[in-house]
Amino acid sequence: MSVQTPVENRSTHHWQRELACAVRTRSALLQRLQLPEASGSPGAADAAAADFPVLVPESYLQRMQPGNPLDPLLLQVLPQDAEMTQLPGFTADAVGDLQAELTPGVLQKYHGRALLVTTGACAVHCRYCFRRSFPYSDLPVSAEQWEQAIRTIQDDDTITEVILSGGDPLLLTDGRLQNLISQLEQIPHLDRLRLHTRLPVVLPSRITAELLDMLQHTRLRSIMVIHANHAAELVGDCRDAIERLVGSGIPVLNQTVLLRQINDNATTLEQLSLTLINLGVMPYYLHQLDRVQGAAHFEVAEQNGRELIDQLSARLPGYAVPRYVREIPGATGKTRVGL
Repeated sequence: MSVQTPVENRSTHHWQRELACAVRTRSALLQRLQLPEASGSPGAADAAAADFPVLVPESYLQRMQPGNPLDPLLLQVLPQDAEMTQLPGFTADAVGDLQAELTPGVLQKYHGRALLVTTGACAVHCRYCFRRSFPYSDLPVSAEQWEQAIRTIQDDDTITEVILSGGDPLLLTDGRLQNLISQLEQIPHLDRLRLHTRLPVVLPSRITAELLDMLQHTRLRSIMVIHANHAAELVGDCRDAIERLVGSGIPVLNQTVLLRQINDNATTLEQLSLTLINLGVMPYYLHQLDRVQGAAHFEVAEQNGRELIDQLSARLPGYAVPRYVREIPGATGKTRVGL
């Protein structure tokens, strides 16, 4: 009689195996999509890939269109020559993370909320990432160091919500995530637990029954903020994972970054909002690009962004129009663009 593998182990190992098999070089990414090396502008682009390595899970790759160098998913993850161009106003710490650090691993920018940088690992490397140069090596490693981070939150009773970020907090194993949540649950002044994650979009297999059960059965009110930039991301296994997530009763919001050549037109943003709404996900923010070094080629002028929001407001019900915001270091909250 064969011994059955526990369900938790089977589901956990599945997403971990998938991540281990992700595409990790620019040449392999182009080859899989039947694109010639020249279409990716080799040279400086190779240097960009060496500086910030390629990482694309199979599920996300499968949603790209072979032979299309302008595929909107491909453009988010393919290193380009332009990343190596240094421009004024684009910095390594575009959102002021370092000045907001209370203790290693804990950031606080806004009243009542604290953010835990739980890991430096992600399941995909988006080329516009605002933390691509974050000093992840300084994060807590030992249990004692993490106790100090938890104690920092415990000592401030004005904090009622903790945001798990990274990297991506869902790259923590269920055991590590459960341990962290259990510690946070012991802090009486905490009410809510928010997870900022791209995994439901790029690695949908991570949305397991065990994960959902964990988030449903914590004392804290769980909220998940996902990150999709284009309706073409929200298909197949990604759609299925989001439907499981929404069906679990956990509120799900979406943040989008306004990106040149990817979603900088009203029709694309309208399709994205409608797809999200139909899945039960609320469009939350449309972010003006954070001006991080290497991402200038993604920037869309604010005037164009304001015009796009005006067009969306004329086409969509109010609840489907995201707030157009930018993050300004030192501000007390996200700043509405155009107001």
